[in-house]
Amino acid sequence: MTPKPENCQTMSDVRAGVDRLDRELVRLLVIRQGYMDAAARIKSDRSAVHDDARIEEVVSRVLVSAQEQGLSPDIAEPVWRKLIERCIAHEFDVWDAIRAKKKAG
Repeated sequence: MTPKPENCQTMSDVRAGVDRLDRELVRLLVIRQGYMDAAARIKSDRSAVHDDARIEEVVSRVLVSAQEQGLSPDIAEPVWRKLIERCIAHEFDVWDAIRAKKKAG
């Protein structure tokens, strides 16, 4: 069993905890990606994929949650901005692929 951070005694403990959390983060990001796939399927207009107001709304909510839970905003904000950037790129790719498939089929 992986110890909590405050109970880590060795770097092996720390690394095991980080590795376990990385696996969990990947699992959660797969779910988030699924929502991006759904958005690409649902949005009828490609210009709706990138929404500046929604980006700022998401980042603001994340920063509030980060503060409540003790995550440094210096970690939270750039991580989420990059996550959003990459998710938007993925959504564009999926949006295009769905429409290309419909056109071809």
